[in-house]
Formats: sequence, structure tokens, C-alpha cells
Amino acid sequence: MFTIVNREEMAGGTVILNEIEAPRIAAKARPGQFLILKANENGERIPLTMAETDPDKGTVTVIYMVVGKSTELFRRLQVGEAYQDVIGPLGQPTHIEPGKKVVCVGGGTGVAVLHPIACGMKQAGCDVTAIIGARNKDLLILEEKMGRASSELHICTDDGSYGRKGFVTEVLKEKLDAGGVDQVVAIGPVPMMKFVSLMTKDYGVPTMVSLNPIMIDGTGMCGGCRVTVGGETKFGCVDGPEFDGHQVDFDELILRLRAYTEQERHSHELCKCEGRH
Repeated sequence: MFTIVNREEMAGGTVILNEIEAPRIAAKARPGQFLILKANENGERIPLTMAETDPDKGTVTVIYMVVGKSTELFRRLQVGEAYQDVIGPLGQPTHIEPGKKVVCVGGGTGVAVLHPIACGMKQAGCDVTAIIGARNKDLLILEEKMGRASSELHICTDDGSYGRKGFVTEVLKEKLDAGGVDQVVAIGPVPMMKFVSLMTKDYGVPTMVSLNPIMIDGTGMCGGCRVTVGGETKFGCVDGPEFDGHQVDFDELILRLRAYTEQERHSHELCKCEGRH
């Protein structure tokens, strides 16, 4: 069992942070890698990229938005309670080249995935500019931590309730126009990663994205997480989760992510009803 040692609610309780006791995972985990978690026998296996690791404490931290049955079950777990299964670290770690000028772009809960990558790049001597965004101020997460992980932090909200009104791509374009950017890292909603990648392709700036396809086993056996990259089939769990954004077929990814939307909605509604009894 994997005990929760710290729990925080963000964004009005729609986003949850869990710090989980998992010393063997914490000792080996690297930026960009992910876990597969299962709350109990009634839950599904859910992949979540680690937002933070602490080898000294023997803990790993995940941050997730409550969107379906399994994340609803995750939300019910309190400090002192435990996940039935936590498997990892899985996937390929982030490839970090020291000394680069990097712009890290994060949206929504993608900021949680971006955080350890930005930290790793800063530790490697990179000049890190961070641009993070959300629909409104209440949904913005990890502002202070992203500030510490970067030399320059820009905040955007769609409605202008905090920071700059507008999309992260608008600030990114200004940075690209100024020149000198060696790499862009974009993590967040698929449409955001798609438009960032289209923009940076025009500027010839290498761009890395972290994909979140439907995943079951996390070891490359089921094929559920297949994505098309550069015209070839790749598996998000073993080949990724990070890929060249200029090569990803985002339209196909969006269609695959929508495949079970109705079933997911129905399952979540049943779970919420059961929780009220």
C-alpha cells in the first residue's frame, strides 16, 4: 500500500495534490516520467506524470484534475489512507541539454508536469523562461514553484482575472520574435500543445510536448496509447510520454481521446451518486 502523507485541494477542490510514500520510486524517478495509480479494486489504472519527487523523504507527488470515476475515487482518499497500487517510474525521462535558452509553456494541470522539467533544466544551467496559463485565477496552480524554477515567469488567464489577459501563445510569440530561443517545452491541453507546435515550427525552434493518450498497462503491451509521430506509430508509455511536437499528429490524438467520452461521463455520474449514499 502507498500511503498519502500530504494532501492539498486547489482550484476549488477540482484539482488535488497527493504526496505519496513510495521510497523505491522516489529514488529512481527522473523529470518527465510517470506513474500508474489505482485507488482500489473498483478503480481503473490511471497514468499521472510526477509533479515532484523527494528521495530523502521517500515520496512522490502527483497533481490531478477530478474528471472521471477513478479521479473521483482518488479525491476521496485522505492523509493516512493509501492507494492500492502505484507503479513506476515509467516512460522515458526528459532529455536535457545544459546551457540552452528554453521557454517552458504550461496550461492547466500541465503545469504540474512542467514543473520538474523546468527544475531539471534550471539545475543543468539552462536559462528558463516559464509561461503558465489557466482559464481564470482560481484554476492557476504552482505559481510560486514555477517562479523558483525559472529566471522569468509570465502568467496568463483567459478572462484576465490574473496576470495578462489572453493565451500563453501570445507571450510565446513575443519571445520567439525576440529571438535566441533554443527550445520550447509545451505541456497542457492537447489543443494548446498543437498550436504551440504549429507556431514554433514556423520559427524553426525545436519543441517538445508531453502526451496523455489513453493508457492501460503502461508497458507497451496493450497498444492503447499509440500515437502517430512523424508518420510512424509510437507508444506513449514506452517511447514517450515526450515527443517532437512538430511530428505529432494532434488531430488523431484528439479523436482517440474522445473515443470513450460518453462512457466516461456515465461512469463518473454513477460514482458521484454512489458517494452520496
